[in-house]
Amino acid sequence: MSYDLQLLDPVTRETLRLDAPHQMRGGTYAMGGTDLAALNVTYNYSRFYSVLGENGIRSLYGKTGAESVATLTRAIMVLGDDVSENYWDATEGNAKRALTQLLALAQMRPDGVWDGD
Repeated sequence: MSYDLQLLDPVTRETLRLDAPHQMRGGTYAMGGTDLAALNVTYNYSRFYSVLGENGIRSLYGKTGAESVATLTRAIMVLGDDVSENYWDATEGNAKRALTQLLALAQMRPDGVWDGD
């Protein structure tokens, strides 16, 4: 199980595109990168995402990228740095790494609205 998060155009509801492809990696990723403002995050990290709000990572849904920056920044500051080389390991550091990538997307497309699942 995983979360497929993306920043959507608030009018067309289509996934927004970036100016250049990114190499962000989650549970799935595009070889060679993608210009989509999207990231797949494993459900393994869900227990750490209470730092985002009552609904965990889904607390981002419906917020704009701009609105989510403060929430993501606070969560990143709270989580530990115990990163594992194995993406699937449920560590605070791995969960934090995914949030830093979401923060980067939010900063690149502050006009987008988060959606997922």
